[in-house]
Amino acid sequence: MDAPYAPDPDLEQRLFRKLLDVFIRAGLAFALAALCYRVFSPFISLMVWALILAVTLYPGHQRLARALGGRQGLAATLMVVGGIVLIGLPTAVLMSSVGESAQHFIVSVRGNVIRIPAPPSTVAGWPVVGERIHGFWSQAHTDLPAFVRSVQPQLGGLARMALGVVASMASGALLFLASFIVAGIIMAFGQAGSDSIRAIFARIVGVGRGDEFARLSTETIRAVALGVLGVAFIQAIVVGLVMVTARIPFAGVLALLVLVLGIAQVPAALVTLPVIVYLWASGDYATTPAIAYTVLLLVAGMLDNVLKPLLLGRGVHAPMPVILIGALGGLASAGIMGMFVGAVLLTVGYQLFMAWVAANPDVPAPSPGLPARG
Repeated sequence: MDAPYAPDPDLEQRLFRKLLDVFIRAGLAFALAALCYRVFSPFISLMVWALILAVTLYPGHQRLARALGGRQGLAATLMVVGGIVLIGLPTAVLMSSVGESAQHFIVSVRGNVIRIPAPPSTVAGWPVVGERIHGFWSQAHTDLPAFVRSVQPQLGGLARMALGVVASMASGALLFLASFIVAGIIMAFGQAGSDSIRAIFARIVGVGRGDEFARLSTETIRAVALGVLGVAFIQAIVVGLVMVTARIPFAGVLALLVLVLGIAQVPAALVTLPVIVYLWASGDYATTPAIAYTVLLLVAGMLDNVLKPLLLGRGVHAPMPVILIGALGGLASAGIMGMFVGAVLLTVGYQLFMAWVAANPDVPAPSPGLPARG
């Protein structure tokens, strides 16, 4: 017959103290992490984008540093200044064009300068909404200012949304320039940062796989930042500058559209070809300037075909929808800068997750000499 269980008060007291000690330590760690996040949260977008830039530009920084006799700080300074001049100034020009386009549109509507063509008679025959659309269109054609006043409540929300987009673009441009400076500091201490990243990954996934995950993250960041975002951004700047030089209306907005299409891997010709048609149909351009701008727009619209083989050589192994969803999600949550950060972060997360799935220890490796099932 089993003896009755007799609890040990001393053992229970020791276990209680150990458990209480664990809870207190975990609570203090969680409180410290929450406070650190609250302090650091305003700078998360800046630091993440600066880190992406530093990882992307680090090979070029090292080549420049070797050419300068190993002077890491001077090489980082030169790259920051070059990035601000080559990217920051054209971006500022396009942002200014967006603001001017919005102001010109508002003034034109108020002055009844914009002329809306009369709606075709077939519009009224559209099912369900045809007559309503025909009525609104006819009113806008007859008296645009009166039509604007009649839909003022709806336009108020759209105006606030447009102002929010412009403000987001301006703050994103400033954040972009600031991130270049921070990226220069990170690149100047690149070796120490690289060792720290490897140590962090080794702590998370183990010593054996820390270097592999660090290498995979680095390659993914560079592939997406250069091969997708870099190509789209460079092409958008070139197309935008050509349209600004040609005095195309809403050049900044069209350049932003080229950027979004480039990230989605959609040809920029969807924007440049209608602009070329406008050049010839408007009658505002002489033959020689029209031909010159047409050639420039055609070349700029096909620039991605030249840049992709150069910058996409490493390959992006993540599905393109992952990159697009990351860009659109980042745009919705954090503005223009979030579009770049979101695309990179979601792709890196996808790659790391799939690498973790592929390293399942419960799946036996194929035997030597036998083909792997695919």
